[in-house]
Amino acid sequence: MTAETTAQTPSSPAPSRPGPLLRGAVITALEGAVLAGWGIYDMVSGLLGDSAALGRSEFGGVVLLLMGLLPLAAAWALLRLQRWGRSPAVLTNTICLPVAYYMWQGDGVMPALAVVVVALGLAGIVSLLNPRATEALYGRQAD
Repeated sequence: MTAETTAQTPSSPAPSRPGPLLRGAVITALEGAVLAGWGIYDMVSGLLGDSAALGRSEFGGVVLLLMGLLPLAAAWALLRLQRWGRSPAVLTNTICLPVAYYMWQGDGVMPALAVVVVALGLAGIVSLLNPRATEALYGRQAD
C-alpha cells in the first residue's frame, strides 16, 4: 500500500472528484488527444504525400504522438485521484499559452484558434490549481 492509496472499507465512501478537478482532467485529456491525433495525421500524410519529406514527417508524427500520451496519462491519473497527474497536466496547460501566442501571429483561422487554445490553457490551469482540486488530491492540510 502506498501513501496515495487508501484502504476502502464498506462504511467509508468512495472519494469524490470535485468539479474543478474533473474539468481540468477533461481539458488535459482533450489537449492530449489533439496532440496524438495531430501526430497520427502527420504520419499518415507523410506516407501519402511527398516522398522527399517521408522520414521527417513520420519522425515528427511519432514525437507528437508520444507528446500526446503524457497528457492523456496525466488526465487518467487525475480521474483516479493520483497526485502525480497534476504536475504534467498543469505543464501541458501552461505550454498552451506560448503556443497560442505564436498562433495569434499567424494568418487566416490561426488567430481564432489561438483564442480557443489560450482559453483552454487558462481554464485548465485555474481548474487544476483550484483549492477544491488540491484538497481532493492532497487531503485537508493542517494550518
